[in-house]
Amino acid sequence: MTDAILKTPFLTALRDRGFIHQCSDIEALDALMGEQVVPAYIGFDCTAPSLHAGSLVQIMLLRWLQQCGHKPIVLMGGGTTKVGDPSGRDEGRQLLTDAAIAENMAGIKTVFSRFLTFGDGPTDAVMVNNADWLDGLEYIPFLRDYGRHFSVNRMLSFDSVRLRLDREQPLSFLEFNYMILQAYDFLELSRRQGCRLQLGGSDQWGNIVNGIDLARRVDAKQLFALTTPLLTTASGAKMGKTAAGAVWLKADMVSPYDYWQYWRNAEDADVGRFLRLFTELPLGEIARLEALEGSEINDAKKVLATTVTAMLHGDDAARQAEETARKTFEEGTLADSLPRFAVARSELDGGVGLLTALNLVGLAQSNGEARRLVRGGGVRVNDVPCSDERQVLSAGDLTEGGVIKLSAGKKRHALLAAE
Repeated sequence: MTDAILKTPFLTALRDRGFIHQCSDIEALDALMGEQVVPAYIGFDCTAPSLHAGSLVQIMLLRWLQQCGHKPIVLMGGGTTKVGDPSGRDEGRQLLTDAAIAENMAGIKTVFSRFLTFGDGPTDAVMVNNADWLDGLEYIPFLRDYGRHFSVNRMLSFDSVRLRLDREQPLSFLEFNYMILQAYDFLELSRRQGCRLQLGGSDQWGNIVNGIDLARRVDAKQLFALTTPLLTTASGAKMGKTAAGAVWLKADMVSPYDYWQYWRNAEDADVGRFLRLFTELPLGEIARLEALEGSEINDAKKVLATTVTAMLHGDDAARQAEETARKTFEEGTLADSLPRFAVARSELDGGVGLLTALNLVGLAQSNGEARRLVRGGGVRVNDVPCSDERQVLSAGDLTEGGVIKLSAGKKRHALLAAE
């Protein structure tokens, strides 16, 4: 949060909604944004075929930037993914092949189309790949022209490096170069796209400031940095993670229903903050929802879940997810739109172990996890509690609709369908 008097809609919205952690010169940036369209970027490395909910703060930054009349630049790290960002990591990231990086990049691109408008207009978003300039670098000329502007003493002071060294975890020279490459990205985007601002999480502050310093030294140009607080839930859990794994932003990896449930299950203390960060609801309406108490806070959670799901998956999917939840939890009926997983009828005739079934429908990630769920009393088949981990499901367990309803806890359900 900043005490500066801000005039531009973008910075005002970010301040009022809790996005701002640090800014390099917020008064000068505010003045610049009042005078012209400002291109700004965030970089995303291509380490998985989708981003997850932990990236939503950064995605919403770009969305607000565009809605306030400025130009978002989505930088795909086709080059830096080959190196690996050491920030927040205890060990080196597994290096990916060029083919795997390209496949991941294609998946990530589909996510952004839900949040940004891409095109050739002055405020239309563009997507660029830093492999376009990093892959062609000649190492010795690069070090001569740009490496001399970086102090190793200063680089060792940044959290991304210092924390790894303090823990006596190995930090490869390859990873150590990451911050130089990210700084060079900022310089290249300034030259190619007129980019003046880099956005990111607070763990990226050192890397972003390196880019500002490099542009000042090499091109005598003023660039800006703005970072967001690192986000955890009220209980300290990492955003975008659940016991079942990452909450991916692609529907083929996490269904709209499961995505809706993730937000519906937000902790009471997080509702107001999440509404400000992840929706575009007016602040007055958010204040009203945040003030609800007791069981009424669940109404605010439903608004959060439906609004966030609609932004990613569309209004129809969000309404269907909400209706599925209502039928499942409030009416106790079997909703056809629950996540559905097929099994051959012949296989079911022979019997499918309960632990195998829980893995198959995604309610557990291993037999060990499934066994713990059963022993903890959290598993039900067709709403009947199960305590025998050796139970076998068969065609006799099918309901009239030709499915078996499996539940883990009170809020996670899936259908096993015979085909």
